[in-house]
Amino acid sequence: MAEPTRLRHGRVVPQVEGALRDMLRDGRWEPGERLPNEVMLAAELGVGRSSVREAVRLLARDGLLDVRHGSGTFVTRTGPEQAGADGELDLRHLLRRARLLEVYEVRRALEVEAARLAARRTRPEDVARLAADLKRRQEAAGAGPAAFVDADLEFHRTVVELSGNAVLLGLFTSVLPVLREALVEMVTYETGLPDLSCAHAELLDALARGDAAAAIAATTGHLESVMALVDPVGPVGSVEEAVR
Repeated sequence: MAEPTRLRHGRVVPQVEGALRDMLRDGRWEPGERLPNEVMLAAELGVGRSSVREAVRLLARDGLLDVRHGSGTFVTRTGPEQAGADGELDLRHLLRRARLLEVYEVRRALEVEAARLAARRTRPEDVARLAADLKRRQEAAGAGPAAFVDADLEFHRTVVELSGNAVLLGLFTSVLPVLREALVEMVTYETGLPDLSCAHAELLDALARGDAAAAIAATTGHLESVMALVDPVGPVGSVEEAVR
């Protein structure tokens, strides 16, 4: 039996996904071969079955594995090649990051203008509402990716609403489902995201002071710090606490 893979401290699912990608790239299993079951993989990696299941789901979505209910999980015919060589990220992973980058480009277009307008139109009672949203965001940090993303987006939606521009709010609301899906995926599977709590607090302070320039700077800095990490044509870093 192979020596158990050593996982570092930190988020488990991304590490399990990375370990399985390495195994695929190294030819641990042949194309078309069935992987060991969840119990065996979990024991080898020293993690829970749910972590293995989530990692397998992500690799299957990337086309590296084929999950056949009732039969098992199989390496796709092109799996090892798609997994990349010499440490390069596979094409599907790059495309996933490209999609996330596009989502953030839309966020930047909408939220920077919303922050500018909101700085001119935010009233004292609105500041209290934003502060409550920010508090819920902070409290949701340990409640799981979906709960945290929902609280984060509620804060940002309030900012857009305070812009006083109904068209801008309608556009933001229309992209919320896509935005939420991308952010939940990012928080769940990526590692190394920066802590952006300070940027959110700076935005709140700028709106409270009616400082449009500072509101724009806080919003731009927040969004572009993530965009720099997920840009598939730039330096590829990890992305784990970016909406934190």
